[in-house]
Amino acid sequence: MDYRKVAEEIYEKVGRKENLVSAAHCATRLRLVLADNAKCDAKAVEEIDGVKGVFSASGQLQIILGTGTVNKVYDEFLAVSGLSAASKEEAKAAAAAKQPFYKKAIKTLGDIFVPIIPAIVASGFLMGIMEALNFCVNNGFLNIDTSGSIFVFANLFANTAYVFLPILIAYSAAKVFGGNPYLGAVIGMLMIHPDLQNAWTVASQGVQRTQSVWFGLYEVDMVGYQGHVIPVIIAVFVMCAIEKRLHKIIPAMFDLFVTPLVSVFATGYLTYSVIGPVFVTIENGIIGGVQQLIALPLGIGSFIMGGLYSVTVVAGVHHMYTVIDVGQLGLYGVTYWLPLASAANIAQGAATLAVALKSRNQKIKSMAIPSAMSCFMGITEPAIFGVNLRFFKPFICGAVGGAAGALYASIVGLGASGTGVTGIFGLLLCLHDPINYIIMFLISAGAAFALTWVFGYKDPVEETKKAETKEAGTLPVIETEAGGVYAPLEGTAIPYTEIKDETFASGALGSGVGIVPVKGQVVAPFDGEIAMFFDTKHAIGLLSNDGVEILIHVGINTVELNGKYFRALKETGDKVKAGDKLLEFDLEAIRAAAMM
Repeated sequence: MDYRKVAEEIYEKVGRKENLVSAAHCATRLRLVLADNAKCDAKAVEEIDGVKGVFSASGQLQIILGTGTVNKVYDEFLAVSGLSAASKEEAKAAAAAKQPFYKKAIKTLGDIFVPIIPAIVASGFLMGIMEALNFCVNNGFLNIDTSGSIFVFANLFANTAYVFLPILIAYSAAKVFGGNPYLGAVIGMLMIHPDLQNAWTVASQGVQRTQSVWFGLYEVDMVGYQGHVIPVIIAVFVMCAIEKRLHKIIPAMFDLFVTPLVSVFATGYLTYSVIGPVFVTIENGIIGGVQQLIALPLGIGSFIMGGLYSVTVVAGVHHMYTVIDVGQLGLYGVTYWLPLASAANIAQGAATLAVALKSRNQKIKSMAIPSAMSCFMGITEPAIFGVNLRFFKPFICGAVGGAAGALYASIVGLGASGTGVTGIFGLLLCLHDPINYIIMFLISAGAAFALTWVFGYKDPVEETKKAETKEAGTLPVIETEAGGVYAPLEGTAIPYTEIKDETFASGALGSGVGIVPVKGQVVAPFDGEIAMFFDTKHAIGLLSNDGVEILIHVGINTVELNGKYFRALKETGDKVKAGDKLLEFDLEAIRAAAMM
C-alpha cells in the first residue's frame, strides 16, 4: 500500500487543513475531528484504496484502516496536513467541543454535580436516619435522649450540605468553567449571606426586606438562595467570564488584586439585582412543571417518566436530573424524582436477574447475576449495557417495570430526603415512609422480572451449546486458510456481527469472532510472534508461523482508557507459543465503564 497516497486522498476528501481540528488514531482507526462534517465527502473517503469503512461516533470521523496500517497512514497524514499529533484525550476533548449545545449543557451539569454527590449523599442519608429516629421517639417506639450531644450534633450534621449547597455548587462550577474555584465559593457565600433572609422562612414569614437597585429603577427581595441551583451556576459562569476577560486586559502587576475585586463585586451586584431574581423564577417554573408532570392524575406522568428513565441512562443524559432532585429538595423538602429513578433502576436489575435465572448458559449467568446485584445497589450500567440491551427485550421489560413502580410512587406521594443513591440503599433516604418504598421496590422488581421471564428472554439452548467455549487454547473458533486457531480468551463465543462496535460488526476488518469473557486473561491462539502490542495495551497484533494474521481487541472503545485496567505480559517482537499468557485485564472494572 502507498501510505502517502492514502493519506493525501483522505486529506483532500475531508476538506483539507481548514476543516481539520485534530487527528489521532487507535489500534484500527484514524480518528479525525472536523470543523464542519458537511465539508467531508464520507462516501469518497470510503472508496479510497485501503479504507475499510467510515463512520461518525462521539463527535469524531473514524476511518477504519486496520492494525499495522493505521499508524503508518497516520504518520503520513500528519506530514501532509501539517497538524501536530494529538493524544486520544485531546481528540476526545476536541470532539466534545463539537457536540450540540444541549449535549454540552448536559455534560457540564454532570461535571459540576458528580464531584459533590458524595457530600449530598452523606447528608441525605443522615437526614433520613434522623427523621426515622425522631419519628420513633415521638411515637414512643424508642426511648432516646434527644438532648444528648450525639443526637444534637447529628441533627446539625444532617442538613449541613444542603444549607451550604450553593457554596459547593459554586466551587465546583468555577472549576468546570475555568475560573478560580475560591472566587466561585465566594459567590456561593454571597448568595446565602446571613444578612439575607433565609429562603426557607419566606413561605411562613413573607419577604421581610427589599432593596432598590440600578439607581432606583426597581426593587428586589433581599432573600437568600438556599436550595437553589440554576441561579448559582449562572452567577458563577458570569464571574468566570469576567475573571478570564480581566486576566487578559489587566497588567500583571495589578492583576492579583484588581481581577478578584472586580470579578466578585460585579458578579455580586449582577447576581442580587438581575441573575438571582430572573433565574429563581425560571428554576421554580421548571421544578414546578416537573412536579406537575409527575403528579398528573393516576400517576400517568410518573408512569411515562419511569418508563423512559433508563433510555436517558443509555443516552448518558441522566446526570441532569440532579438539578431536579436538588431543586425539589429546596422547594418541597423532599425529592419526588429520586423514587422514580430508583424504580427504573430496580426494574432493570430485576430484568437482568430473570435472564440470569432463566438462562442455562453458565457464562451468561456469571455475567448477569453480579450485574443484577450491582443494579439493585444503584449502579445500572453493567446490567443495562452488559445484559439487557444485548438481548433488548429484557431492557423493554425493565422499562415497563420501572414505569409501574414510578406509578405507585406517584400515587402514594413517595419522596426522598436526599439524592444520589437508588436501589436498596435508597431506602435510607425514605425512612420517613419505608413501607411505601419497599412496596415500590417490589412492584418494580416483580413486574420487570415476570415480564422478562415470560416474554423478554428465550434461552437459546442450541446456540449456547455451539457457542460456549472451553478453556482458552483448547477449541478452534476461527477458521483460516491455514486451519483453525485457538480461542485467546475463556468465555462465550458470539458471531462477529453481534459485536457492539461497527468496525468489527461490519466485517470491515475481515471475519472473526466475538468472545464474551469470563476471565481477564488473553493467551496466544497459536505459535508465532507479536507483531504489535499497542501502547494502550488494549489490542495485540499477532502473526503465526504459518502466516496467519490476527488482531485481538479487548473491549469497546477501550483505547480511551489509555492502558488503565490492563497489564501487558509480553511486548512487540516476542515469540510466543499457543497458550502463553499475553495480557491481563480487570474485567469487572472495564464492564463497569460500559466498555465490555
